[in-house]
Amino acid sequence: MMKNISSPEDVLESFLEFLSVEKGLSDNTILSYHRDIKKFFRFLQRMKISFLDPGEEVLSRFIQHASRSGLSSRSITRLISSLKAFYKFLVLDGITKKNPALSLHSPKSMFSLPKYLRVKEVERLLSQPKEKDKMGLRDKAMLELLYATGLRVSELVLLKIKDLNQEDGFLICRGKGGKERIVPFGNAALNALQEYLENARARLLKDPNDYLFLTYRGDAFTRQGFWKLLKSYAQKAGIASKISPHILRHSFATHLLERGADLRSVQLMLGHSQITSTQIYTHVSRERLRRVYDKYHPRA
Repeated sequence: MMKNISSPEDVLESFLEFLSVEKGLSDNTILSYHRDIKKFFRFLQRMKISFLDPGEEVLSRFIQHASRSGLSSRSITRLISSLKAFYKFLVLDGITKKNPALSLHSPKSMFSLPKYLRVKEVERLLSQPKEKDKMGLRDKAMLELLYATGLRVSELVLLKIKDLNQEDGFLICRGKGGKERIVPFGNAALNALQEYLENARARLLKDPNDYLFLTYRGDAFTRQGFWKLLKSYAQKAGIASKISPHILRHSFATHLLERGADLRSVQLMLGHSQITSTQIYTHVSRERLRRVYDKYHPRA
């Protein structure tokens, strides 16, 4: 079912929130994407075409128009990235079914390695919630489960109680495109979940619902709400680098591969449809291997 759309501005605002919370992009990158999509909206407005289904040829004409206006090749590359990210978000969020930007190709550029936390930083972060009250029990369970499973933040906040199998230690996650996957989790997350379910969730519940994690109002979290919660704990943990839920997802994948997990298993747990999306993490592991080799090999 397609979502009701109030205005292009509202959709753009949701897109920017997605980039910040779900993707963990920098403020400067988000600002650039914002400018790019605003330009695109103005272009469509002049042509009296809806942003929901402009067609591939309209996107190509927009890129050509931008190129003729004197934009550098680097700016054109980013413009294409903005359009691809925007329409990928629209499909992911159920706003439209078609992605007219699929065939757009950016010039090859250097990829950036995903940012991730060291194991000690994750341990400091997970130790921050105070488990003496209902909020602390909830927050501890959310953070432990996010790191234990590598879920996207949108997947975490929409989990239902029925999605958990506590006996066998796994959950059923509904990811991109409504695809289901099974993700295991360990004893640390299980213990935190059981503490939360036994001693906190019922005290947060106002009206009956089956969302796993509840706000103080008794309803489900938003992506933005959880991001703010995570940032506050990262600050308390003394983590200086910019934090986002996606960085915990990167940390999950990186730490598994560093300890010998195979790429295919990590791909399945992350819910990547293509293994090429998972291979970026092998570069992080290779960098670590290089440092170990250079440090310890007698003839390095």
